[in-house]
Amino acid sequence: MTAMMKAVRLHEFGGPEVLLYEDAPRPEIATDEVLVRVHATSLNPPDLYLRDGYRRLPPEWQPSPTFPLILGTDVSGVVAAVGASVTGFEVGDDVYAMVRFPQDLMTGSGAYADYVRVSASELALKPSRIDHVHAAGAPMSLLTAWQFLVDLGHDAPNPFQSLAHTPMPLNGKSVLVNGAGGGVGHLAVQIAKWQGSRVIAVASGKHGALLTDLGADTVIDYTKVAAETVAKDVDLVLDAVGGAHMERFLPSIKPGGGLYLVNPLGFAGHDDAAKRQITVSTTQVRSNGAQLAQAGRLLEDGTVRVAIDSTYPMAEASVAHRRASERSIQGKIVLITA
Repeated sequence: MTAMMKAVRLHEFGGPEVLLYEDAPRPEIATDEVLVRVHATSLNPPDLYLRDGYRRLPPEWQPSPTFPLILGTDVSGVVAAVGASVTGFEVGDDVYAMVRFPQDLMTGSGAYADYVRVSASELALKPSRIDHVHAAGAPMSLLTAWQFLVDLGHDAPNPFQSLAHTPMPLNGKSVLVNGAGGGVGHLAVQIAKWQGSRVIAVASGKHGALLTDLGADTVIDYTKVAAETVAKDVDLVLDAVGGAHMERFLPSIKPGGGLYLVNPLGFAGHDDAAKRQITVSTTQVRSNGAQLAQAGRLLEDGTVRVAIDSTYPMAEASVAHRRASERSIQGKIVLITA
């Protein structure tokens, strides 16, 4: 008899209303995998894009999966079972992970559920000083900031450019983070500060107090002034927002500096960047348990903190997705299992 669980599933693409909380088969693990009893999972932009069927992509790039799908990549929970070849994890361990990303980018990694299977190589012990809610908010955003700013951590081909992304040394440098109030942004502020940078945070004014508390040296309220008109001679801009006119930051960057694009689609300034001797670079975040353990030490000692925008029961995933579509999210939105 198949063991069952509760999960949030998609039977079709669409708005938040297509997220259905229902019974689903509990996943079975391979020999190199761990079954995690999920305590919390967080929302990330790919969750929203997949729910909507990646409609903004060209038709040939849009997914054609077999429904139903279970969204979600970030989890924090407790080990419920371990595969025969797994070492380093035992039943009862508190763990967290970014699950099968980008491998399951177009099909969902299964985190919006009571249980999820995770490759042992993607798993790390949860920092003991933080709870499951805050740990669930960390993996994708923390690994994105880490792989952009500290260490790429893999040699997989870069889907966005011919060369591997190489983080620049940041000690003594000035770093502007655009979208500093969001999931990636507020962690990037803290990691850049930890590396010895002078950090300029760009966000709406409602995030100012938080960002100052997290270590930002300067906060620019983009609702009052265009950041690119006041920020000058910075060494690096990390744009965690994307969208139109990302090249507007190029005049703010020193020759020899860098512009890192978390979402590079639509960037049109490569020629201008070359003339200004600015390196434009991007990469795609990848699951990495060893890096999550390494970055997790900063969560353990309080050097980096995860800001939580809001929490919802797993059964209210559709409400959480509506919240995620609003502006000025502060940190992460988290779903909690029953």
